[in-house]
Parts: sequence; C-alpha cells; structure tokens
Amino acid sequence: MDETIRGVIFDIDGVLEYQGVVFPGAIETVQALRQKGLALRFLTNSTLKNRQTCAAKLNRKGFRVDPSEVFTASYIAAVYLRGLNPRSCWVMLEAEGLEEFKDIPQDEENPEYLVVGDNRSRFDFQTLNKALRCLRRGSKLIGLLSELVDSSLGELELNVGSWVGMLERASGVPAVYTGKPAAFAFELALKSIGLEACQVLMVGDRVSSDIQGAQACGMKTALLRTGEFQPGDLEGAVQPDYLFDSISEILEIFPPG
Repeated sequence: MDETIRGVIFDIDGVLEYQGVVFPGAIETVQALRQKGLALRFLTNSTLKNRQTCAAKLNRKGFRVDPSEVFTASYIAAVYLRGLNPRSCWVMLEAEGLEEFKDIPQDEENPEYLVVGDNRSRFDFQTLNKALRCLRRGSKLIGLLSELVDSSLGELELNVGSWVGMLERASGVPAVYTGKPAAFAFELALKSIGLEACQVLMVGDRVSSDIQGAQACGMKTALLRTGEFQPGDLEGAVQPDYLFDSISEILEIFPPG
C-alpha cells in the first residue's frame, strides 16, 4: 500500500487494451481510481491518432476520458517542435496524428526539421530517398518514437524506430526521439498533472519504454504481464516497483475506500 501516490499515468495498448480488445477489469479500475480522487493521464506511443480521436476511441469502449488527459506520440512531438519555433518541417505521418502539426509551416523540399512517424503507405523507395537528401542538405531529424517493432495491431510489423534508425545511419544525422522512453514525453504528462514525479505511478507493459523512461524521471512504476510483456524483460537491470498479472491488481497499491 502506498499513500503517497496521487496520480497515475497509463499506457494504453497492452495495458487498457490489446489488439482492439479491452482487458477485463480495465474500465472498472480506471473508474475506481477516479473515485479515489487520483489524477489520471493516458500516455501512448501511438502516432496515427491525435488526442481527440484517441480519447473518443477509449470512450466508445466504455472509458471516461477527456482529450486533455491523453498524450499521443504525435501530440508530444508537435509540442516539442513548437518549442523550437521551426521555420518549416516535413512531417512523415498519416491519419489523424498529422492534424497535430497543422499550425506548423510545411515544406517537403527543404524543411528545417524532418519529423518521422508512422507513414505506412508512403514509406516507399522514392519518399525515403527524398528524406535522405533533405537530411544530407542539413535538415534536422525528429523521431516520434524509437521502438523498432510492434504487434499491438495484430501481426508483428516494423515500427517507427526502424525507419528513423535507417535514416540516421544513412544520413549520419542523429535523431531526437520524443515519444516514450524519452524524458520529454513523461515530463509533458507530469506537467499537466501538477504533481512531483515521485507522487505519480506509471503503469505499462514494456520495460524498455514505460518502466525505464518513467523511472529515469523519478516516477514509481508498475509493470503488467500483459500486452507486449515478455518474461525476459525482467532479466535486465531495470526492475519495476510493482509487478502484476492484470490491470485490476494495481488497486492493491492504494488504500481501500
């Protein structure tokens, strides 16, 4: 039991749901924590959804979430980019996530920043070569996340980090990553809560992104053996504060009532 925790940040894919199916007890757990008065946030490395569409999807499934509580990888990168006051950018991203960048000048020929997310249908030879040439001419590289592979949508597939890593190696330009486990992602969510990092619990299914990143920022962590979790994840130096088999078990951390 830990009475010092006043806020909880949830990963979404692999924690609340996986491959489109909500985990048993997930909705009830979120509701119970709200009733206890805890501040909740939802931090996901999804690049294709913006805050509004991500919140709407969760609400359709029975969660009660406000868009202001949601932090997607696309939103996080857009906030980071605005802080740089860029002259222009080329955002390699599709679907609703691209809308987060609509107020930033776009230039696919000579961008100051090349921003790489999940571009799916446009990750072709011609487009990637164009991106490479931009980097060789001086564009700076931002990757929405560093994860190499993902299976949250079903079959195993290449994730954003694979494409960014290829461009890094080919161009010699190091990327700045903004999504988990980057500190900027956690700090942005923490700032919105208004609590000290040690007062907030991060709940995730990946040691490499959720647990490692949160601990580096001073947060407490709970790892779930769900979603992308693999037994080998616990063999490294990074260990969670709590380890559970299901999301509903995290209620054991908090005082009753």
